[in-house]
Amino acid sequence: MKKIIRLTLAIALMVSATAVSAQKFGRVDLAAIVTNMTEFKEAQTNLEAYGRDLQDQLEQIQVEFNKLYVDYEKNVATYSDSVRQLKERELTELQQRFQDFQQIAQQDMQKKESEIMTPIYEKANEAVKKIAQAGGYVAIFSTTQDQPAAAGLAYFDPAQLTDITPAVKAELNIQ
Repeated sequence: MKKIIRLTLAIALMVSATAVSAQKFGRVDLAAIVTNMTEFKEAQTNLEAYGRDLQDQLEQIQVEFNKLYVDYEKNVATYSDSVRQLKERELTELQQRFQDFQQIAQQDMQKKESEIMTPIYEKANEAVKKIAQAGGYVAIFSTTQDQPAAAGLAYFDPAQLTDITPAVKAELNIQ
């Protein structure tokens, strides 16, 4: 009875070891794919334009502040206490407005980037999924130029993983 259990266990281990070695694992350089997509280039252009608009608005506030500050410095000796306090309050409020706008602009830029880039990454991921399913892969690791740390992996042997980047590029019509 013990021999039968041992034999059954040995056969089960051999079958599971064979099944594990038959699994296919791949890797893909998503950064190389996404940055070569036409949508990415369009997105970069749109983000740069959006960033320039925000920067222009920030600069307008800065120019207004500088103008008020130069006027204040030039005339502070002639101001009465109440006018001086009023001018200082204006400067403080304008400086606060600049800082608030700077924070809001940064948040808006991040939101805009996410809004524009999410569909691009989704399209790339769909292509990866299609290639992975067609190739019978169990897992695809996202790597950057064979760098395991970029994929969140401590180590991998690039030679043991099939690089599906060319197939995904072909799927997305990327040269």
